[in-house]
Amino acid sequence: MFALPVVVVSKKRVLCLSNGHGEDQIAARIVEALLAYEVEILALPIVGEGNIYRRMGIEIVVPTRTMPSGGFIYMDAREFFKDLRGGLGKLTWMQWQTIRRLAPQCDLVLAVGDIVVMALAFFGSAPFAFVGTAKSDYYLGGKSSDYTVLEKWLLTRPHCRAVFPRDALTAHNLKTDIPRAIYLGNPMMDRLEPSADHPGSPPNTTTIVLLPGSRAPEAYRNLGQMLDAVSCLPETLHGKSLRFLCALAGSLSDEELANSRPQWHLQDSTLQSENCKVELRKDSFADCIHGADLAIAMAGTAAEQCVGLGMPVVTMPGDGPQFTYRFAEAQTRLLGESIQLVTDGSQAVAQRIRDILADPQLQARIRINGEARMGQPGAASRIAEYLVGLMEKADFHT
Repeated sequence: MFALPVVVVSKKRVLCLSNGHGEDQIAARIVEALLAYEVEILALPIVGEGNIYRRMGIEIVVPTRTMPSGGFIYMDAREFFKDLRGGLGKLTWMQWQTIRRLAPQCDLVLAVGDIVVMALAFFGSAPFAFVGTAKSDYYLGGKSSDYTVLEKWLLTRPHCRAVFPRDALTAHNLKTDIPRAIYLGNPMMDRLEPSADHPGSPPNTTTIVLLPGSRAPEAYRNLGQMLDAVSCLPETLHGKSLRFLCALAGSLSDEELANSRPQWHLQDSTLQSENCKVELRKDSFADCIHGADLAIAMAGTAAEQCVGLGMPVVTMPGDGPQFTYRFAEAQTRLLGESIQLVTDGSQAVAQRIRDILADPQLQARIRINGEARMGQPGAASRIAEYLVGLMEKADFHT
């Protein structure tokens, strides 16, 4: 008899890059799934404070700062110059230096977002995987490809080991140029279960959820527009009472929200006008959207998640920097008829809501379309399992 040699398998280490609030959320879901395999995670949020990583106890490896644009410099050149004055150049240099130093010490760089993190991961000179959140061939009506020649070149380099597009259509179209592209679902649809004590909607009630976004002061302006729209709706519609919930980020102030429109006043976490009330709910997004019949949204990720759950969404352009007409119009191309863009004011928004709620055939199409565009839950676990399998291959670093 002889003793088998003891093989010591070192703990895998992943450096996670993400560039935006929604991207941080998607990355965090994958990170959570990776932690089940006892993978060590280092986080480098390119935009914002990365608070979701902090709440998970993940080490953030570079100083963070919220820029004036909130990360939406591609919407307006003026926002880019505001960010430069706010220290964007210095911050980007520190991030670049940190990636160059840390990436070779990691088994994998996980880049979640767009070409910014894609390029940073490429120049880190370590194996990397890319989760695409910004590009979809639905923007082009199904044609190939929303990914540029430069992006495709970066994603076909030898040290790019996996590409996870945001939807099945884009993955199918990319396969010809990027054999590593694989569709495992969209992590946006994970962790949306309601709480155990969620009561659901009252009987004989139509519930409409308001999603003004998460960034101040834009969210306050957005909510003002939404309040104007719901004020144009009756107390009952098609024989059912109307109930309004507003899902809010915890960072937003109830008092500032109440100041959105002087004819509304705040009482017991409820905004009330002469003939309407809106219940304010902090940090309870999943509870708000489950059981809702329709959403009024001026947000990115939240609107997409509602669509994925089969819900019709009515939207209108705001003043930005995120939710402008350009953003809203692109969102309609991405999500199809699940998103109904209205540009003619509050009365028109209210009428569109009436029309949707009176059309069961449209609602049925929207439910089918939502699943096709956003996929099934469980993507984060599937992506994590795939990445761990890659890292455990004997030839992974060659």
